[in-house]
Amino acid sequence: MGKRIMPRAALCAAIVAAVPALSACGGVKDQQADVVAGKQLFVKKCGACHTLSHAGTKGTTGPNLDEAFQQSLQEGFGETAVRGVVYKQILYPNRLPNAQGIKMPSKLVSGEDAHDVAAYVASVTAKPGKDTGRLATAVQAAGGGTAVEKDGTLSIPADPNGQLAYEDAKATATAGPVTIEMPNKSGIGHDIVIDGLGKGEVVSDGTSSFKATLEAGKTYTYYCSVPGHRQAGMQGTLTVK
Repeated sequence: MGKRIMPRAALCAAIVAAVPALSACGGVKDQQADVVAGKQLFVKKCGACHTLSHAGTKGTTGPNLDEAFQQSLQEGFGETAVRGVVYKQILYPNRLPNAQGIKMPSKLVSGEDAHDVAAYVASVTAKPGKDTGRLATAVQAAGGGTAVEKDGTLSIPADPNGQLAYEDAKATATAGPVTIEMPNKSGIGHDIVIDGLGKGEVVSDGTSSFKATLEAGKTYTYYCSVPGHRQAGMQGTLTVK
C-alpha cells in the first residue's frame, strides 16, 4: 500500500474499479468472512506497518488505514467497496517502494485469509470506539508482564502475535554480568537495544541477544531499533536491584 496515503481521486477510482471486478470472480459480495480471524491475521501480518485504531496497531511504514478511507466513507462509499479495495491491495499492492525503500509484499495472506483481513479492516476503519464482543478479546494486549533475570539471563520475548511490543514492558535483574535476550517467534523483524550497553541483531523467528554488565540501582530503557517500532510502543523499563 506504500508510505503515502492514496490521493482521494485515486482512492475513489480504485474503489469503483475494485468492487465489480471482485464480485465477478466470487469476491467480496458473496464471500463469507470471519472477522475475528481477520483481526488476528491483520495484527500479525499487517499491524507492524499500518495504524488501525480498533486493532490497536501503530505501524508507520505504510499508510494509516483509518485516515486512508475516512474521506471516501464520508462521501458515501460503503463497507463492501472498502473491503474490495483492501482485498485487492493485499493481493496486488502498489509496485513502487515507499520513501524508505520498503515495498509491501504481495499476498501476505491469501485465499479465505485475505477475505477475512479485508472484511475486518473494512468493518472498523475510520470508526470511533473500540471492538466489542469476540473481537475485543481476539488479540491479547502485549506488554503487561514483568521479565525476571534467572541465572544470569534476562529473557524479554517479542510479542509472538505481531504486535509492536515486548511481552513484558518491565524487567528486573541483579547487578553484574547478564545476557539480555529477545526470543522472537513472529515473522516480523525485531531487536533489543539498551543505549550504552549493547544491541542485538534484528531477527525474525530467532533470538536477538547481547551481553552487558548492569549497575546496581540503575534503571535502563530497552527498545526495538527497527524504524517505527519504538515509536509505536516497543520499549520497556529494566530496574536493577
